[in-house]
Amino acid sequence: MNDAAAFKGKKGLVRLWNALGYSRDGLVAAWQNEAAFREEVLLAIITLPLALYLGKTGPERALLIGSIILVLIVEILNSAVEAVVDKASPEKHELAKRAKDMGSAAVLLSLVNAAAVWGSILLF
Repeated sequence: MNDAAAFKGKKGLVRLWNALGYSRDGLVAAWQNEAAFREEVLLAIITLPLALYLGKTGPERALLIGSIILVLIVEILNSAVEAVVDKASPEKHELAKRAKDMGSAAVLLSLVNAAAVWGSILLF
């Protein structure tokens, strides 16, 4: 039985424990292999405390924090898409380019969303 099948058969706390380990591994891999992720984590280290300070209400703080966390999530998903594309098709291919470009566009939109949320809360 391969690792994926073994994971799917687990239940309860064992499954949760395994999932936490895989998530930790994913965060470590993103940190070690993706410069953009490291830059966005540094941005988060600055902006998350600011969100707590600048947000006047709970919902404002949640929106400010959520918009930054969303950037990190989308960056990890983009990196995952790029890794799979590179593994599946190391040569240049239009579909590989399209997948990578769409992942990059998703990151851009998450950054635009964060700027819009921060701007609308702090400026209006």
